[in-house]
Amino acid sequence: MLLDAGLRATIAGRLASWPVQALDLGEHRHAAVAVALIEEGTGAALPHMHEPAGWSLAAALLLTRRASGLNRHAGQWALPGGRVDPGETAEQAALRELHEEVGLQLGPETVLGRLDDYATRSGYVITPVVVWAGAATGLVPSPAEVASIHRIPLEEFMRTDAPLLEPSEDPARPILRMPVGQGWIAAPTAAVLYQFREVCVAGRPTRVAHFEQPLFARR
Repeated sequence: MLLDAGLRATIAGRLASWPVQALDLGEHRHAAVAVALIEEGTGAALPHMHEPAGWSLAAALLLTRRASGLNRHAGQWALPGGRVDPGETAEQAALRELHEEVGLQLGPETVLGRLDDYATRSGYVITPVVVWAGAATGLVPSPAEVASIHRIPLEEFMRTDAPLLEPSEDPARPILRMPVGQGWIAAPTAAVLYQFREVCVAGRPTRVAHFEQPLFARR
């Protein structure tokens, strides 16, 4: 699957027609994450990433592993993101966090749309913002927040064994994971990735707010 104008038009069109499910913040804090479509490169999918020597125009998503010294969610897979500051939109926050966490500076014209809000057990409502990042060379992890940067091929998220579901204490809220390589990514990041796969790539209307997080991700 190439990161080309056809893919961009398809995803933008599907997001434009998607009836986004926005959540009332209530007592939750508002956060935004960037679902950044990026060129795959080579050798960057699962090992710790430095800029690859070769390059590939295959489509990938940009993910990070969180720094080990963080108080919350240390070492976990994540999409670049963080709290929405006063006066910011979710789109502005997602682009700012991309710049702060991985050194990628993009303009508002790269935003393709939003996916559904997802409420976390840690007290946030996350708004996923889909952005077109292109080649995005010269990425640099912020040492305080990011242990490593990864370009995971979009095809990896289309695997037939995804998603992985297991029961939780509430039968209506199964725990969702997305397989990657020999491992997996937990919700809430997995919920965002799964909805992106279904809505943006496969063109299937899919909600994810009911999926639960594993116990370790609820802190």
